[in-house]
Amino acid sequence: MSVRTPPRTGARRTPRTRRTGWIVVLGLAVAATAGTLAYQKASASPSATSFSELLTEHRGSAGPADGVLPAGVTVFDDSFPAVAKLDPALLGALRRAATDAAADGVELHVDSGWRSPQYQAQLLRDAVAKYGSEAKAERWVAPVDRSAHVSGNAVDIGPSRAAAWLSKHGAAYGLCQIYRNESWHYELRPGAADHGCPPMYADPTDDPRMQQ
Repeated sequence: MSVRTPPRTGARRTPRTRRTGWIVVLGLAVAATAGTLAYQKASASPSATSFSELLTEHRGSAGPADGVLPAGVTVFDDSFPAVAKLDPALLGALRRAATDAAADGVELHVDSGWRSPQYQAQLLRDAVAKYGSEAKAERWVAPVDRSAHVSGNAVDIGPSRAAAWLSKHGAAYGLCQIYRNESWHYELRPGAADHGCPPMYADPTDDPRMQQ
């Protein structure tokens, strides 16, 4: 005759609903922590988006004669001083690049080019007000006496698709992105066609020209 083994009476199982509840709570805690860190990181430094907004905000009395541009101006539009007053060698390189970019269906716009000293000073004041200090503002806007925009030796290219095209092909025309935090800012480096563009600075405050 076989003897039946009585059922085992081990530890009680934790109800499924209780385990699910703890998983949900833990997930919410992780998400909240991640969101807080992301907010702190975003708040710690200005963004590229906030700088582009600066160009369209609080221009005061500055106008086209100072280098202010409407949207959609191309590198071929000499009717705007922001384009016409660029260094001739830089402008020539931009137009050669723009002609080839057009064959790829990409149009190079000038978001900002030459700027008057008054307009540059105004942008710097606005940046200080926006970012809270001169040190933070100068990551995006150079002082008047050191600005490559005031001298006509820098151009901000848009839209993002055009800046991306120039990032890939610009060295062939001597056009180089100078600052890692400004994907739109280009200057002429003639040797780039043979040797490639020089290493980028983290931002303008890392540029020796801005530390005079």
